[in-house]
Amino acid sequence: MLTIIDKYILKRYLATFSVMLLLFIPIGIIIDVSEKVNKMLENKVPFKAVALYYVDFVIYFANLLFPIFLFLSVIWFTSKLANNTEIIAILSSGISFNRFLKPYLIGATIVSFTALIAGFFLVPKASEGFKNFRYNYLIGNGREEMRDNTDVYRQISDDEFIYVSNFNPMSQTAFNFVLEKFKGDQLEYKITANRIKWDPKLKQYELYGYCKRTVGELDDLIENKDVVRTKFPFELEDLTPTVYVAETLSLFELNSFIDKERKRGSSNINTYLVVLYKKYSIPVSAFILTIIAVAVSSMKRRGGMGVNLAVGILLAFSFVFLDKIFGVLAEKSSVSPLLAVWTPNIIFGTLAFFLLRYAKR
Repeated sequence: MLTIIDKYILKRYLATFSVMLLLFIPIGIIIDVSEKVNKMLENKVPFKAVALYYVDFVIYFANLLFPIFLFLSVIWFTSKLANNTEIIAILSSGISFNRFLKPYLIGATIVSFTALIAGFFLVPKASEGFKNFRYNYLIGNGREEMRDNTDVYRQISDDEFIYVSNFNPMSQTAFNFVLEKFKGDQLEYKITANRIKWDPKLKQYELYGYCKRTVGELDDLIENKDVVRTKFPFELEDLTPTVYVAETLSLFELNSFIDKERKRGSSNINTYLVVLYKKYSIPVSAFILTIIAVAVSSMKRRGGMGVNLAVGILLAFSFVFLDKIFGVLAEKSSVSPLLAVWTPNIIFGTLAFFLLRYAKR
C-alpha cells in the first residue's frame, strides 16, 4: 500500500518526466523544421505529409531519448528534495533508503511498461512513417537509397540459392538472375535469365533469356527459351527489403521476419537482432538510470542542483555513447548482438549497485 510520501514522490516522478518530454519535444520539432524547411519547400511536400511526419517524429524520438529525459528529470526533482532537506526528514523518520526507493521503482515500472508496449506496436509504425518521409522527400537519391539492391544473394530454401546483379523496386525487375538447386552437396539444376520480372496480377514471374541446365550422370540437359512464366517461393521485393525494415515491424512481425531472413542466409541478420534486443533492453535501462539518478542526487551538495545535473548529463551521454558503440559493433563485427545490446545496461547496472551502496552510507 502506498503512503502519502510514496504518492508525493511518485507524482513528482511522473509529472517531472512528462514535463521534461513536453518541453524538449517542441524544441526538437523547431530545430528539425529549421533544418529541413528549405528541402520541404523545394520538393513541394504536401502539408498533410508534413503533419503526419511530425507526429511520427515525436513518437520516434520520445522513444529513442526517453531514458535520458527520465534520468535528468529524476536528478532534477530529487536534487530539489535534497536541497529542501525533505530527504533528510524522510530518512530521519525511520524510513530506510531501500524503502525510500519504492516510489521511484514503481514510477520506473510504469514508464518501462509503457515504453515496452509502445516499442512493440506503436513505435514501429512511427518509425516507418518517419523513415519513409526522410527517404522520399529529404535524402538525395530517395528511393534508391532505401534498399541494398545490387549483388543480391539469398538462400530461399534449405537447398535453393538465388543471385541477381541489380534489382529495380519500382518496376520489380531484376537482372542477371541465377537460381541453383542442390541435392545434398551436388548441384541438381541451374536456371539463369537475363531479366526476371514479377507480375503482381498473375502472381508469377516472367524470365527473359531463360536457360535451365539439369545436371545428369553422363551428360547435362540444357533447355533454352526466350520467355518463361513460372512461380518461385519468393517475391522480388522481399529479396531487398528497405534498410530500416526491422525498425518498422511489430514484435511478432519482427520475430517472423528474422526467422525468414535467417533461413535465407541474410548478411544483415545482426542488424535485425540488435533492433529486437533493444526493444527489451531500453525499458530495463529506465530502472538502472533511475537508481543511478537517485544515488547521485539524494545528497545535499555545496554546489546545489548544478553539480548533480552536470554529473547526470555526463553519465547520460556516456550511456548513449556506449549504446551506440556496441550497437555498431554488433552490426559490423562478429560480436554477439545480445551481448552488445545488453553491455551498456550491465556496465551501468554495476555502477548503480556501487553508487547505491555509497548513497546508503
